[in-house]
Amino acid sequence: MSRAARTPAARHQAHRTVVAMLRAADLLRRRTAAIVEPAGITTQQFNVLRILRGARAGGEDALPTLEVGSRMIEQTPGVTRLLDRLEAKGLVSRRRCPEDRRRHRCRITPRGLGLLAALDDPILEDSRQALRRLTARQQAALAGLLDAVGEEQGGKQGQESRRQNSESRRQKTHDTGRKTSHVIRRT
Repeated sequence: MSRAARTPAARHQAHRTVVAMLRAADLLRRRTAAIVEPAGITTQQFNVLRILRGARAGGEDALPTLEVGSRMIEQTPGVTRLLDRLEAKGLVSRRRCPEDRRRHRCRITPRGLGLLAALDDPILEDSRQALRRLTARQQAALAGLLDAVGEEQGGKQGQESRRQNSESRRQKTHDTGRKTSHVIRRT
C-alpha cells in the first residue's frame, strides 16, 4: 500500500468511491428490474438469457451450466434453479452432456430470443437515459475504469477459483483413479 493510500483522506476517498459504485449499481439494477419484471423474468434470469444469446451469436450452440454461472454479472450459487425456472417458462432448454452425464448444456429457445428482442429497445433506451449526463467520451472512460476495478477483483477471484478447481480435479483423480476435467472459459 502506498504512503498516500494510508492517509485518512485517501482511505475516505476509496470508501466513498466504492459506496458511490454500489449505489449506482443498485439504482441501475432497479431500473433494469422495472423493465424486465413486467415481462415475467428477474434481472438474473435476464442476465442468463443474454449470456445464452451472446454465446449463440459467438458460435456456441450451448453452454455448460457452470459456464453460464461464471459469466453472470451477479454471482449466485443457484444457477441451476434459475435455469429450472427459465426452462419451465420455455425460454431455455437443457440437454445432458454426452461426455459427462452429470453436466448439462443450456441453450436459449426461440421464445427466449423473442423475449430478449422485445426487451432490447427499452433496455437500450433506459441505458441512454441513465447515462444522459455523461458524454460518449466520459461513458467510455467510466467503462474502462470500472473494467479495471472488475479485472483487479476478478483476477484475484479467478486465481482462487482456478486453484480450487485444480485441487478438486486432483482429489477426484485420487478418489476415482481416473482423470476428470472441466473447462471454464471467460469471455
